[in-house]
Amino acid sequence: MAMAAGLIAFATHVELQRDELASPEMQFVTRELFFETIHLRRIYRVDARRKRHNHSQVIMARGKSEGKVVVITGVARGLGRAMALEFASHGHRVIGCSRNEKKLAGLTEKLGDGHSLSVVDVADDNAVAAWADVSVEEFGAPDLLLNNAAVINKSKFLWELTALEFDEVVDINIKGVANVIRHFLPAMAKTGEGVIVNFSSGWGRSASPEVAPYCATKYAMEGLTQALALELPEGMAAVPLNPGIINTDMLRSCFGPSAADFTSPGEWAKMAVPFLLNLGPQHNGQSLTVG
Repeated sequence: MAMAAGLIAFATHVELQRDELASPEMQFVTRELFFETIHLRRIYRVDARRKRHNHSQVIMARGKSEGKVVVITGVARGLGRAMALEFASHGHRVIGCSRNEKKLAGLTEKLGDGHSLSVVDVADDNAVAAWADVSVEEFGAPDLLLNNAAVINKSKFLWELTALEFDEVVDINIKGVANVIRHFLPAMAKTGEGVIVNFSSGWGRSASPEVAPYCATKYAMEGLTQALALELPEGMAAVPLNPGIINTDMLRSCFGPSAADFTSPGEWAKMAVPFLLNLGPQHNGQSLTVG
Protein backbone atom coordinates (compact mmCIF):
# COMPACT_ATOMS: atom_id res chain seq x y z
CA MET A 1 0.00 0.00 0.00
CA ALA A 2 2.86 2.40 0.91
CA MET A 3 4.62 1.59 -2.35
CA ALA A 4 1.43 2.22 -4.33
CA ALA A 5 0.88 5.52 -2.50
CA GLY A 6 4.45 6.52 -3.29
CA LEU A 7 3.91 5.65 -6.95
CA ILE A 8 0.78 7.79 -7.03
CA ALA A 9 2.56 10.75 -5.44
CA PHE A 10 5.56 10.44 -7.75
CA ALA A 11 3.45 9.98 -10.88
CA THR A 12 1.30 12.99 -9.99
CA HIS A 13 4.39 15.11 -9.44
CA VAL A 14 5.91 13.99 -12.72
CA GLU A 15 2.66 14.65 -14.57
CA LEU A 16 2.59 18.23 -13.27
CA GLN A 17 6.19 18.74 -14.37
CA ARG A 18 5.98 16.98 -17.72
CA ASP A 19 6.47 20.19 -19.74
CA GLU A 20 9.94 20.35 -18.27
CA LEU A 21 10.79 16.83 -19.45
CA ALA A 22 12.41 17.14 -22.85
CA SER A 23 13.43 13.52 -23.27
CA PRO A 24 10.99 11.32 -25.29
CA GLU A 25 11.91 8.43 -23.01
CA MET A 26 10.94 10.42 -19.93
CA GLN A 27 7.71 11.55 -21.59
CA PHE A 28 6.85 7.88 -22.24
CA VAL A 29 7.55 6.98 -18.60
CA THR A 30 5.42 9.92 -17.49
CA ARG A 31 2.45 8.76 -19.55
CA GLU A 32 2.75 5.19 -18.31
CA LEU A 33 2.92 6.29 -14.68
CA PHE A 34 0.00 8.66 -15.16
CA PHE A 35 -2.30 5.94 -16.51
CA GLU A 36 -1.13 3.50 -13.83
CA THR A 37 -2.00 6.17 -11.26
CA ILE A 38 -5.53 6.49 -12.64
CA HIS A 39 -5.92 2.70 -12.54
CA LEU A 40 -4.72 2.47 -8.94
CA ARG A 41 -6.97 5.28 -7.80
CA ARG A 42 -9.97 3.57 -9.36
CA ILE A 43 -9.07 0.24 -7.76
CA TYR A 44 -8.71 1.86 -4.32
CA ARG A 45 -12.01 3.75 -4.72
CA VAL A 46 -13.92 0.63 -5.80
CA ASP A 47 -12.29 -1.46 -3.06
CA ALA A 48 -13.39 1.08 -0.45
CA ARG A 49 -16.96 1.00 -1.79
CA ARG A 50 -16.97 -2.81 -1.70
CA LYS A 51 -15.77 -2.83 1.92
CA ARG A 52 -18.44 -0.33 2.95
CA HIS A 53 -21.07 -2.42 1.18
CA ASN A 54 -19.90 -5.64 2.83
CA HIS A 55 -19.88 -3.99 6.26
CA SER A 56 -23.42 -2.65 5.95
CA GLN A 57 -25.19 -5.44 4.07
CA VAL A 58 -27.45 -7.91 5.82
CA ILE A 59 -26.88 -11.44 4.58
CA MET A 60 -30.33 -12.91 4.01
CA ALA A 61 -30.44 -16.64 4.62
CA ARG A 62 -32.61 -18.21 1.99
CA GLY A 63 -33.09 -21.74 3.26
CA LYS A 64 -33.60 -23.04 -0.28
CA SER A 65 -33.58 -26.75 0.30
CA GLU A 66 -35.45 -27.09 -2.99
CA GLY A 67 -32.45 -25.90 -5.02
CA LYS A 68 -31.07 -22.78 -6.60
CA VAL A 69 -32.84 -20.00 -8.45
CA VAL A 70 -31.38 -19.81 -11.96
CA VAL A 71 -32.16 -16.96 -14.35
CA ILE A 72 -31.55 -17.78 -18.03
CA THR A 73 -32.00 -15.36 -20.91
CA GLY A 74 -32.60 -16.75 -24.39
CA VAL A 75 -34.23 -19.74 -22.74
CA ALA A 76 -36.54 -20.90 -25.54
CA ARG A 77 -34.02 -22.64 -27.78
CA GLY A 78 -30.46 -23.87 -28.16
CA LEU A 79 -28.26 -23.74 -25.09
CA GLY A 80 -30.83 -21.83 -23.04
CA ARG A 81 -33.50 -24.47 -23.51
CA ALA A 82 -31.08 -27.32 -22.86
CA MET A 83 -29.81 -25.67 -19.66
CA ALA A 84 -33.36 -25.01 -18.43
CA LEU A 85 -34.33 -28.67 -18.82
CA GLU A 86 -31.13 -29.89 -17.18
CA PHE A 87 -31.31 -27.49 -14.22
CA ALA A 88 -34.97 -28.39 -13.68
CA SER A 89 -34.17 -32.11 -13.78
CA HIS A 90 -31.83 -31.57 -10.81
CA GLY A 91 -34.44 -29.74 -8.75
CA HIS A 92 -33.45 -26.15 -9.46
CA ARG A 93 -35.94 -23.38 -10.21
CA VAL A 94 -35.69 -21.81 -13.68
CA ILE A 95 -36.63 -18.19 -14.34
CA GLY A 96 -36.27 -17.58 -18.06
CA CYS A 97 -37.07 -15.19 -20.86
CA SER A 98 -37.20 -15.18 -24.63
CA ARG A 99 -38.80 -13.21 -27.46
CA ASN A 100 -40.39 -16.38 -28.88
CA GLU A 101 -43.79 -16.86 -27.24
CA LYS A 102 -44.60 -20.11 -29.07
CA LYS A 103 -41.36 -21.82 -28.08
CA LEU A 104 -41.74 -20.57 -24.50
CA ALA A 105 -45.16 -22.20 -24.29
CA GLY A 106 -43.71 -25.54 -25.35
CA LEU A 107 -40.87 -25.29 -22.84
CA THR A 108 -43.23 -24.26 -20.05
CA GLU A 109 -45.20 -27.46 -20.61
CA LYS A 110 -42.02 -29.55 -20.50
CA LEU A 111 -40.68 -27.92 -17.34
CA GLY A 112 -43.90 -28.23 -15.35
CA ASP A 113 -44.78 -26.29 -12.21
CA GLY A 114 -42.41 -24.24 -10.10
CA HIS A 115 -40.70 -22.37 -12.93
CA SER A 116 -41.40 -19.05 -14.60
CA LEU A 117 -40.89 -18.19 -18.28
CA SER A 118 -41.71 -14.76 -19.70
CA VAL A 119 -41.80 -13.10 -23.11
CA VAL A 120 -39.13 -10.40 -22.79
CA ASP A 121 -36.80 -8.71 -25.25
CA VAL A 122 -33.57 -8.13 -23.32
CA ALA A 123 -32.82 -5.12 -25.54
CA ASP A 124 -35.87 -3.38 -24.00
CA ASP A 125 -34.66 -1.98 -20.68
CA ASN A 126 -38.16 -1.22 -19.39
CA ALA A 127 -39.35 -4.74 -20.15
CA VAL A 128 -36.31 -6.22 -18.40
CA ALA A 129 -36.90 -3.98 -15.36
CA ALA A 130 -40.49 -5.16 -15.04
CA TRP A 131 -39.50 -8.82 -15.48
CA ALA A 132 -36.75 -8.55 -12.86
CA ASP A 133 -39.06 -6.85 -10.34
CA VAL A 134 -41.71 -9.56 -10.64
CA SER A 135 -39.15 -12.39 -10.59
CA VAL A 136 -37.28 -11.16 -7.52
CA GLU A 137 -40.54 -10.44 -5.70
CA GLU A 138 -41.79 -13.97 -6.31
CA PHE A 139 -38.63 -16.09 -6.18
CA GLY A 140 -35.96 -13.95 -4.50
CA ALA A 141 -32.59 -12.97 -5.89
CA PRO A 142 -30.99 -15.39 -8.36
CA ASP A 143 -28.19 -17.70 -7.29
CA LEU A 144 -27.10 -17.96 -10.91
CA LEU A 145 -27.69 -15.30 -13.56
CA LEU A 146 -26.93 -16.68 -17.02
CA ASN A 147 -26.78 -14.06 -19.78
CA ASN A 148 -27.15 -16.46 -22.68
CA ALA A 149 -29.40 -14.54 -25.12
CA ALA A 150 -27.54 -13.59 -28.30
CA VAL A 151 -27.92 -13.26 -32.04
CA ILE A 152 -25.40 -13.47 -34.86
CA ASN A 153 -25.25 -11.43 -38.04
CA LYS A 154 -25.72 -12.92 -41.49
CA SER A 155 -22.37 -14.06 -42.87
CA LYS A 156 -21.21 -10.93 -44.70
CA PHE A 157 -18.20 -8.66 -44.78
CA LEU A 158 -18.54 -5.84 -42.26
CA TRP A 159 -19.06 -3.12 -44.90
CA GLU A 160 -21.87 -5.13 -46.52
CA LEU A 161 -23.99 -5.15 -43.35
CA THR A 162 -26.59 -2.43 -42.87
CA ALA A 163 -26.61 -0.24 -39.78
CA LEU A 164 -29.79 -2.00 -38.62
CA GLU A 165 -28.17 -5.43 -38.92
CA PHE A 166 -25.16 -4.25 -36.92
CA ASP A 167 -27.32 -2.54 -34.29
CA GLU A 168 -29.44 -5.64 -33.65
CA VAL A 169 -26.37 -7.67 -32.71
CA VAL A 170 -25.05 -4.93 -30.42
CA ASP A 171 -28.45 -4.20 -28.85
CA ILE A 172 -29.04 -7.82 -27.80
CA ASN A 173 -25.52 -9.12 -27.22
CA ILE A 174 -24.14 -6.13 -25.27
CA LYS A 175 -26.94 -3.78 -24.21
CA GLY A 176 -29.23 -6.70 -23.39
CA VAL A 177 -26.64 -8.15 -21.03
CA ALA A 178 -26.17 -4.77 -19.34
CA ASN A 179 -29.95 -4.39 -18.96
CA VAL A 180 -30.29 -7.78 -17.25
CA ILE A 181 -27.37 -7.10 -14.91
CA ARG A 182 -28.70 -3.62 -14.11
CA HIS A 183 -32.01 -4.96 -12.84
CA PHE A 184 -31.07 -8.30 -11.22
CA LEU A 185 -27.69 -7.53 -9.65
CA PRO A 186 -28.89 -5.17 -6.88
CA ALA A 187 -31.01 -7.94 -5.34
CA MET A 188 -28.09 -10.36 -5.59
CA ALA A 189 -25.71 -7.86 -3.99
CA LYS A 190 -28.04 -7.50 -0.99
CA THR A 191 -27.61 -11.21 -0.27
CA GLY A 192 -23.84 -10.99 -0.65
CA GLU A 193 -23.75 -14.01 -2.94
CA GLY A 194 -24.49 -15.18 -6.45
CA VAL A 195 -22.71 -15.78 -9.75
CA ILE A 196 -23.22 -13.88 -13.00
CA VAL A 197 -22.19 -15.76 -16.13
CA ASN A 198 -21.99 -13.74 -19.34
CA PHE A 199 -21.79 -16.05 -22.32
CA SER A 200 -18.82 -15.22 -24.50
CA SER A 201 -17.57 -17.36 -27.37
CA GLY A 202 -14.48 -18.69 -29.06
CA TRP A 203 -15.12 -15.64 -31.25
CA GLY A 204 -14.70 -13.48 -28.16
CA ARG A 205 -11.09 -14.65 -27.91
CA SER A 206 -10.25 -15.03 -31.60
CA ALA A 207 -11.78 -13.78 -34.86
CA SER A 208 -13.08 -14.98 -38.21
CA PRO A 209 -14.23 -13.19 -41.36
CA GLU A 210 -17.91 -12.38 -41.98
CA VAL A 211 -18.85 -12.33 -38.28
CA ALA A 212 -17.26 -9.03 -37.24
CA PRO A 213 -20.28 -7.66 -35.30
CA TYR A 214 -20.67 -10.92 -33.38
CA CYS A 215 -16.93 -11.06 -32.62
CA ALA A 216 -17.04 -7.45 -31.41
CA THR A 217 -19.89 -8.18 -29.00
CA LYS A 218 -18.25 -11.29 -27.60
CA TYR A 219 -14.94 -9.51 -27.08
CA ALA A 220 -17.05 -6.90 -25.29
CA MET A 221 -18.41 -9.61 -22.98
CA GLU A 222 -14.88 -10.48 -21.92
CA GLY A 223 -14.01 -6.88 -21.04
CA LEU A 224 -17.38 -5.99 -19.53
CA THR A 225 -17.37 -9.05 -17.28
CA GLN A 226 -13.81 -8.59 -16.06
CA ALA A 227 -14.54 -4.95 -15.22
CA LEU A 228 -17.76 -5.97 -13.46
CA ALA A 229 -15.79 -8.52 -11.44
CA LEU A 230 -13.76 -5.66 -9.94
CA GLU A 231 -16.94 -3.89 -8.85
CA LEU A 232 -18.83 -6.75 -7.20
CA PRO A 233 -19.14 -7.15 -3.42
CA GLU A 234 -17.00 -9.90 -1.90
CA GLY A 235 -18.78 -13.24 -2.04
CA MET A 236 -20.05 -12.75 -5.59
CA ALA A 237 -18.53 -13.59 -8.96
CA ALA A 238 -18.80 -12.55 -12.60
CA VAL A 239 -17.44 -14.92 -15.23
CA PRO A 240 -17.15 -14.64 -19.02
CA LEU A 241 -17.82 -18.15 -20.33
CA ASN A 242 -16.95 -19.69 -23.68
CA PRO A 243 -19.44 -22.56 -24.00
CA GLY A 244 -17.46 -24.28 -26.73
CA ILE A 245 -18.73 -25.31 -30.18
CA ILE A 246 -22.25 -26.73 -30.04
CA ASN A 247 -24.66 -27.73 -32.79
CA THR A 248 -27.22 -24.92 -32.47
CA ASP A 249 -29.23 -22.89 -34.98
CA MET A 250 -26.61 -20.16 -34.64
CA LEU A 251 -23.76 -22.51 -35.49
CA ARG A 252 -25.68 -23.95 -38.44
CA SER A 253 -26.10 -20.43 -39.83
CA CYS A 254 -22.31 -20.21 -40.07
CA PHE A 255 -21.11 -23.80 -40.50
CA GLY A 256 -23.98 -25.26 -42.54
CA PRO A 257 -24.29 -29.07 -42.51
CA SER A 258 -20.89 -29.51 -40.83
CA ALA A 259 -22.42 -28.16 -37.59
CA ALA A 260 -23.84 -31.67 -37.13
CA ASP A 261 -20.31 -32.86 -36.34
CA PHE A 262 -20.41 -31.04 -33.00
CA THR A 263 -22.03 -31.75 -29.62
CA SER A 264 -25.81 -31.33 -29.32
CA PRO A 265 -27.19 -28.78 -26.81
CA GLY A 266 -28.62 -31.58 -24.66
CA GLU A 267 -25.30 -33.41 -24.40
CA TRP A 268 -23.50 -30.13 -23.73
CA ALA A 269 -25.93 -29.19 -20.94
CA LYS A 270 -25.14 -32.40 -19.05
CA MET A 271 -21.53 -31.18 -18.79
CA ALA A 272 -22.29 -27.50 -18.45
CA VAL A 273 -24.85 -27.52 -15.64
CA PRO A 274 -22.58 -29.19 -13.02
CA PHE A 275 -19.79 -26.87 -14.17
CA LEU A 276 -22.01 -23.81 -13.67
CA LEU A 277 -23.28 -24.99 -10.29
CA ASN A 278 -19.69 -25.29 -9.05
CA LEU A 279 -18.80 -21.68 -9.86
CA GLY A 280 -18.19 -19.43 -6.88
CA PRO A 281 -16.32 -16.34 -5.64
CA GLN A 282 -13.00 -18.02 -6.33
CA HIS A 283 -13.76 -17.82 -10.06
CA ASN A 284 -14.51 -14.10 -10.09
CA GLY A 285 -13.13 -12.44 -13.23
CA GLN A 286 -11.75 -15.62 -14.76
CA SER A 287 -12.33 -16.31 -18.46
CA LEU A 288 -13.55 -19.90 -18.46
CA THR A 289 -14.52 -22.54 -21.02
CA VAL A 290 -16.87 -25.50 -20.66
CA GLY A 291 -15.16 -28.81 -21.42
